[in-house]
Amino acid sequence: MADQPADKKLFENLSGAGKAIGVLTSGGDAQGMNAAVRAVVRMGIYVEAKVYFIYEGYQGMVDGGDNIVEVSWESVSSILQVGGTVIGSARCKEFRTREGRLKAAFNLIQRGITNLCVIGGDGSLTGANLFREEWSGLLEELAQSGKIEEEAVKKYVYLNIVGMVGSIDNDFCGTDMTIGTDSALHRIIEVVDAIMTTAQSHQRTFVLEVMGRHCGYLALVSALACGADWVFIPEYPPEEGWEEQMCVKLSENRARKKRLNIIIVAEGAIDSHNKPITSEKVKDLVVQQLGFDTRVTILGHVQRGGTPSAFDRILASRMGVEAVLALLEATPDTPACVVSLSGNQAVRLPLMECVQMTQEVQKAMDERKFCEAVRLRGRSFENNLNTYKLLSHRRPDAELPKTNFNVAVLNVGAPAAGMNAAVRSAVRVGITEGHNMFAVIDGFEGFARGQIKEISWGDVGGWTGQGGSLLGTKRTLPAKYLEKIADQMRANNINALMVIGGFEAYESCLQLAEARARFEEFCIPICVLPATISNNVPGTDFSIGADTALNAIVETCDRIKQSASGTKRRVFIIETMGGYCGYLANMGGLAAGADAAYVFEEQFDIRELQANVEHLTEKMKTSIQRGLVLRNENSNENYTTDFIYQLYSEEGKGVFDCRKNVLGHMQQGGAPSPFDRNFGTKISAKAVQWISKKLKETYRKEEGKVFANTQDSVCLLGMRRRNLLFQPVVDLKDQADFVHRIPKEQWWLKLRPLMKILAKYKTSYDVSDSGQLEHVARHSPKEAETGAI
Repeated sequence: MADQPADKKLFENLSGAGKAIGVLTSGGDAQGMNAAVRAVVRMGIYVEAKVYFIYEGYQGMVDGGDNIVEVSWESVSSILQVGGTVIGSARCKEFRTREGRLKAAFNLIQRGITNLCVIGGDGSLTGANLFREEWSGLLEELAQSGKIEEEAVKKYVYLNIVGMVGSIDNDFCGTDMTIGTDSALHRIIEVVDAIMTTAQSHQRTFVLEVMGRHCGYLALVSALACGADWVFIPEYPPEEGWEEQMCVKLSENRARKKRLNIIIVAEGAIDSHNKPITSEKVKDLVVQQLGFDTRVTILGHVQRGGTPSAFDRILASRMGVEAVLALLEATPDTPACVVSLSGNQAVRLPLMECVQMTQEVQKAMDERKFCEAVRLRGRSFENNLNTYKLLSHRRPDAELPKTNFNVAVLNVGAPAAGMNAAVRSAVRVGITEGHNMFAVIDGFEGFARGQIKEISWGDVGGWTGQGGSLLGTKRTLPAKYLEKIADQMRANNINALMVIGGFEAYESCLQLAEARARFEEFCIPICVLPATISNNVPGTDFSIGADTALNAIVETCDRIKQSASGTKRRVFIIETMGGYCGYLANMGGLAAGADAAYVFEEQFDIRELQANVEHLTEKMKTSIQRGLVLRNENSNENYTTDFIYQLYSEEGKGVFDCRKNVLGHMQQGGAPSPFDRNFGTKISAKAVQWISKKLKETYRKEEGKVFANTQDSVCLLGMRRRNLLFQPVVDLKDQADFVHRIPKEQWWLKLRPLMKILAKYKTSYDVSDSGQLEHVARHSPKEAETGAI
């Protein structure tokens, strides 16, 4: 690691020596819990603390004995890719009584544990907080009964608690995503995609019931991600007379030649009188009113199972490390906190503030204050709901505003999963806003050739789940076709442009902005949406398509690790795509539990390669006799994948053997992940609303045309830390390295030490961003329009 700037706060001075941390999972299981357990154990050991597994949740804490065991580094090997929780989880009635908590306190004191990391839902975290509040009283009671010495009461006087929310329902206020939610969405979308093919064959209607007894997040996001015809969620019941409205909508869709209908029902769905709406009730209604062939599929516990997604592994690993830091920094005055995610930031929030707000949602629903319930769920939930309402129901032509503006959409660069979801969203929101929407085939090459056609609401039906680019995409920049493109814009009277793509899309719009002096046709609102698997676009932390590629890499790495485990003493070198951007290699390494990841952004030399070989040689002496090394395709022109493979093979002779694997274009293919469908859909809807606003502002009535010549009329919409921001492409010029086609500064480089720590390397970890306890934000309805995804 390079020397750190003086103003950075490093965690080397945070020692855990003499401290003992207990980690437990409680309540319902969720995929990704094991990644969190692994991160807590390894970070704890890294800072020289003792770490204990508490098996079977609070039950194990109450029972003690073999349920509380000190663990080593190897104890958490090979659990990253396993669903559920390897340390078990159980509901515990005894812990709800003071006697039970007394036993639990005694068992912890026996091992000197005064730091607890609890991974569970709001019930588990509320229990932990009560335990903390009673702690000193419990110790005194134990001392009075002679079970512990007075000395122990003084020594272990405080109990520190940090929570992480593991729940597939995403029902906890204060965090955008809970551990397990993304994986549950993966399971749902896999089923929906499979059902769609059979439904299409038989012209069927499918009613899908998903989990979410008190929270409609899974139902809502899966409805957004698959373009469902109707969704029922507890926070936003349908209006009176919904039965007729739904049937009208289903029959209208059939009349438009749509061969299937999908209706998604959350298990806790209710009507406006708080009466349950069941999947059977919905099915019976469709059969009686419309006579459609209708089937019900209840997904049940499938949603809790399976391997965690890349997103959940990274989220849980980040949260696990942050939780240990929070425990090390805790003082007697620090309230019990929960580590959560806000946008792209790990934050700490007071546990009871989050629990209180979560309970307020239920209270609002019980009192039928449904708008309040949606608002309390947070910006992300409200955004999802507003976007779904915009896209799912086409208003009659008579009700639509008519702007007579022509808006064109095109894809530029390499294909990325999620592009089609973004195009569908743009077309439908554009039509709702009253514009005429045009699709450009094959990027700027097609534009120059006049491959432009008007596109309707029905033309983009079923596009969300399709991978690649249905419009066709080319890497060609507009510079050499400027005159022809200007002619086509004039001929088709294009008033605004949406460009969906990677670094080329950004560069294209920069070229158009710079050509405005010569071509008045480019003086229109232009918006870039970042879509590339490489995630190398300046001005955004995430690009559409990167999550799908990351999941493809992680899935392959899991299989390769399994193969290496079987043969023993084997190291795999895996090459990922990404151009010069190391995002896929680095994040893939973090999510797959790699030993090293070589990237262009952090230069490496032969000494580092040698150190990695020595590290793996040491590892082969332990019980974990396998290695995984990722290399970004352009990380170094001389240290190629072949070179590294040969070096490792030579240096590892007699200790381990090597294999290499170039993943190639499989990373670009496949159906988009739920995250990419959702992200593409939402940012595209937001971009069209921005375009509408700019069209109104720049329309010159007297000339009857749009004239936008300011820098802020050519923008890139990106996610920065916690917010979605429109940034003029000209302003981003200084932030881009045009030679290597990457941003000059990249947020994920801060996570590199995290991967190294979890792979047992000594390194520095910048914790300047962490450590501040914040408060739960209560936002106004207006914020939902401007805020996070």
